[in-house]
Parts: sequence; structure tokens; C-alpha cells
Amino acid sequence: MYQLLSVLLGGPPSNELLGGLASLQGDETPLGSASRNLAVLADRTTSPDAEREFNNLFVGVGRGELLPYASYYLTGFLNEKPLADLRRDLRARGIKASDDVKEPEDHISTLCEIMAGIITGEFVCDSDLASQKAFFDAHLAKWAALFFTDLEGAQSAVFYAPVGSLGRAFMAVEADAFAIQ
Repeated sequence: MYQLLSVLLGGPPSNELLGGLASLQGDETPLGSASRNLAVLADRTTSPDAEREFNNLFVGVGRGELLPYASYYLTGFLNEKPLADLRRDLRARGIKASDDVKEPEDHISTLCEIMAGIITGEFVCDSDLASQKAFFDAHLAKWAALFFTDLEGAQSAVFYAPVGSLGRAFMAVEADAFAIQ
């Protein structure tokens, strides 16, 4: 789920990704319902429409409707203490940013990608449950659900509204699961 959210929030989806998303199924849980809604909208959305929506939401002229950065959500400003804390944590874990990444590391897409990498053992750092929980608590728990709620209700969001629902529901599942630890 983290990898899917990372891809969807890192750039507009391709026709191939939209086709794959259209085959999602779900159940009556919040996560299942969001998956079904995403499938319906993916089936109706073209890649150019998704790109236009992505740009309106996250790029815009000057800025998009939403700023998907931990620093912004936690302090009201970009490139603040949450980014510095994240960079310190990444250095301690031996995780380095890719040279081709232009966004600050506290972008929601990057944080989801890092979390996915920790879970799958992609990075040389500890990937046990305690390490996953520590990263989630430090860098996602305090703001990601609010971001996804904002995405769900964003004025420009059509295809991305169920992405917000999916992310919000998933963050709730993760918070509940980590609370058990």
C-alpha cells in the first residue's frame, strides 16, 4: 500500500497504472470501499486528465491546491524542522536520497516510498517492526492522515479523492496496528 501511494503521489499515473487500478476490488471496510471507488474512477480517467488534476493539486501556477510536505503540515512552512529531523533519521539509517529526486525528502510520496523500503528490507537499516513503528511515529503519524483527508476533499480532486480516502483509511489501519505494539 505504501508503494502504491508513493507512485500515485509522486506523479500522474500512466495509462498502464490506471488500467491496473481499474481492476482493484474491495469490501465493506473503509480501505475496501476506497479501493472500489479508486477502481471506478481509474476506469473513467485518462492519463491526460489525471496529469491535469495532479498538476492542479500539487504543482499549479505558483503552487498547487495542496502542499504534500510534512514541514508544511506540521509548521505551516516548507523546509522546516520536520525536514531536518527526517534527514537526520535517514542519515542514521543509511538511507540516501536518489540523485534524480528534486523534491525535499518530507514529500508524502517520498515518505511512503521510504516506509515501503523499510518494510521490504530494501534499505540496509533495521527493518523490524520496531524500526517501522519508529519511522511511522516520527514522520507520518502526526500529519499524513490530515493530508489524506485534505486530498479527499480538495476542490480539484476527482480521481485523487479516492486516493485520499485510501491513504486516510490506510493510515488509520497502520496507526491502530502500531498502537498494539
